[in-house]
Amino acid sequence: MTIARHARTLVRRQLLAVVLVSGVAAAPAVRLDAQRAVAAGTSPLSTSDFASLVQQLSDSGGYFDTDNLISSERSYLHALTYFDRIGVRGGAYIGVGPDQNFSYIARVRPEIVFIVDIRRDNQLHHLLLKALFALSQNRAEFLARWTGRPVPANVDAYGTRDIDALVNLIDASQPTAASQHSALSAVTAEVQRDGLHLTAADLATIARFHQAFLDSGLSLRVTSTGRAPQSHYPTLRQLLQERDLNGQRSSYLASEVDFRFLKSLQRRNLVIPLVGDLASPRTLPAIGAELRARGLSVSVLYTSNVEDYLLRDGRFPAYAAVVRRLPRTERSVLVRSLFGGPMSHSRSVPGYYSTQLLQSLAAFSTEPDLAAVRSYRELAQRWFIPRSLLACPLSST
Repeated sequence: MTIARHARTLVRRQLLAVVLVSGVAAAPAVRLDAQRAVAAGTSPLSTSDFASLVQQLSDSGGYFDTDNLISSERSYLHALTYFDRIGVRGGAYIGVGPDQNFSYIARVRPEIVFIVDIRRDNQLHHLLLKALFALSQNRAEFLARWTGRPVPANVDAYGTRDIDALVNLIDASQPTAASQHSALSAVTAEVQRDGLHLTAADLATIARFHQAFLDSGLSLRVTSTGRAPQSHYPTLRQLLQERDLNGQRSSYLASEVDFRFLKSLQRRNLVIPLVGDLASPRTLPAIGAELRARGLSVSVLYTSNVEDYLLRDGRFPAYAAVVRRLPRTERSVLVRSLFGGPMSHSRSVPGYYSTQLLQSLAAFSTEPDLAAVRSYRELAQRWFIPRSLLACPLSST
């Protein structure tokens, strides 16, 4: 071991301390070199530091009955319009679920990203997506490799094409045995370069997830164990072509600039997929400690409808306690998703089964009445972003 590496190891050991959050013991957080992290929040993580963060910040996770290979929230881009009006930018992003996070990340431009999900499968899924970013020079190649289509010989020519042209390219292309084998083998090789210990079962799970995209292409929908498919579940094609509240196509694959930003974050190992329960005393507190060491605050906490399950399980107070301790600013927001159709909320948009709701993270964290909340619908109805934080009124809601 070199002297420099030995010194870094000693620093980590000294800083892997248990922090206390609201009287609850949190997990040890990897500090790397704390002074360096504070001075340069966007410094790339080495492969070994990336693997250390993943290991140290993750917990044991749990079970959920859905693969969640893509989002079921067709309204997911509606949050982007509020990000713009509020001025949500930079900082750190924390989210759950698969690639819908990337559209939020591309708009907010955070310095570091933590994807936290109770399922280890979601972590493995994000390693698949990380590999696709590494292997692809642009959006067209990303989509081709993701769906197992042949990469166009003139792939450079698609750099300036709009998302509709890219969707048409994939829809018009048929996967071949060679293109599918190439996509699968390239991803399998790439995911093993991230420094994480992946078992044969892990690699098989990543290949199974990838095969689902190869088989269904852009027509893939969410499927659930023991639940019938829902007509309101969007296809991957619909999610990619969705619009924000300003009517703009705004998914992360609608813009080459957004794609390159995400590719850069992934290349620098700054999108960190974790196994974690949002209500546990481990992962969120450890992330908070990591952010404080880096001098960063949370810009977005995207929870989808996880709070619904926490309320049902009686663990919402524990979750609220750890969220209160996350470093934040006055423009930090919590994004939650409500399902139930266009009449489910005053903010629901006609034609959408899901609704994206934003709340000031400061308002959530200082609300004295959180313990009285008994249902997710009550939580969704009680709070929204104050109009005073919006740069101008939203006429579209």
